[in-house]
Amino acid sequence: MEQDTASKISAHAHVVGTKSWIAYFGTLVLAALLFFGLLPLAFMWNEIAAGAVLVVSALIVGYRLLSLRSVQLYYDDVGVWTYAGILPWKKGVSGVKWRDMDEATFEPGFWSWVTGSYTVRIGHRYTKASEIVLTNIGGGKAAVATLNAYQQELLRGHVIS
Repeated sequence: MEQDTASKISAHAHVVGTKSWIAYFGTLVLAALLFFGLLPLAFMWNEIAAGAVLVVSALIVGYRLLSLRSVQLYYDDVGVWTYAGILPWKKGVSGVKWRDMDEATFEPGFWSWVTGSYTVRIGHRYTKASEIVLTNIGGGKAAVATLNAYQQELLRGHVIS
């Protein structure tokens, strides 16, 4: 993917999408299994083991929640980007420059419509390997409309090279 050297969102960025509530559902199910299933079993076996299970479970659930929260889809004058990561070695920005962008699309479906959570695809004109695909983006339909409208505005204003 085209990568910007920055590891954070620029000041002129417009965030158009983040993970929706449905993206957190799997993590909440995992938390329920760990805290209400495994933890009571660990307490029956040994209190020290239960303490270890509690700490490890809290770290796993906390990391997954923060990782989901860190995902942002945004655009600036250079292109469309996605930012994700909470640990220093996992943080990063990747995306598609306006001159290379094909189109922004979302996957329609009954569950997407009901939950308002869409899979968003930002296509690359030259290669599928460099496109952005994000699942469970809240308001993904509006994000796609915004990105396509901005791209059309850029194309009408001047030719993107």
